Amino acid sequence: MADRSFIARVRQRLPDLHPAERRLAEQMLEFPGDMASYSASELAELAGVSNATVTRFVQSLGYRNFSEARRLAREEARTGSRLFLGHVEADGEPQDWLSAFIFQSRSNLDTTFAEITAEQIDEVTDAILGARRTFVIGFRSNRAFANYLQWQLTQAIEHVSALPGGGETMGEHLVNVTERDVVVVFGLRRRPRQLRAILDAVERAGARVLYITDEAARYRPTATWHFRCDTRTPGTLFDHVAVTALSYVLVSRVIRLAGARGRAKLRAIEALNDQFSEL
Repeated sequence: MADRSFIARVRQRLPDLHPAERRLAEQMLEFPGDMASYSASELAELAGVSNATVTRFVQSLGYRNFSEARRLAREEARTGSRLFLGHVEADGEPQDWLSAFIFQSRSNLDTTFAEITAEQIDEVTDAILGARRTFVIGFRSNRAFANYLQWQLTQAIEHVSALPGGGETMGEHLVNVTERDVVVVFGLRRRPRQLRAILDAVERAGARVLYITDEAARYRPTATWHFRCDTRTPGTLFDHVAVTALSYVLVSRVIRLAGARGRAKLRAIEALNDQFSEL
């Protein structure tokens, strides 16, 4: 059982539990974030059981004591599982939760851009404008960010691609990366296992790398730039307002600093749209 996750252990035991332990297990499965942050007494109160029930239950899961179970639950929470984001306190009146979401989004923006300077943004912009090609990489939810950035950059520059395409392998594209390229990698949790190897490959090729992650990601000193976006949330999904804002700022600076070249491309795009009556 040692290699099973905290949640998997609870699920496995659920069918065999007596009523008090079942209430505790169901509480843990519905709000596992409480296990990662609360004391044994607080968790017992939430589930309506005794402290002794909490102790017996975590020992039946294979943990020595509650402290060990909570420590491992915290480690599991840091992997980025959305299951650990919800808490009992998240439920409230509509005006309360709406205010909490707005407040957290503003806080995430402030915290993110307090760590990213205008000079760094312009360094990235200059690199993209001077690059032979720009590659934007994203997997899982990061794919949406990669597609958005690639689509917006297309308004101002040529030779920008979002990877991987349908049915394509990363090797088919990474073999073409050179020191004249810029590679933007979205690595917000939860990151796939192969992402580290992909970063290693583009860095070995000499490309300038912009690594965009959440606030919990370990800093990558080998990346040319590593921007961490705050994604903290009062709900059960990560808040990506700062990620979208960063993408918008990057594209806006690319269009601005592209000057006449960028404006000419925008005019040409609009002329073709009119010609084809697409919009």
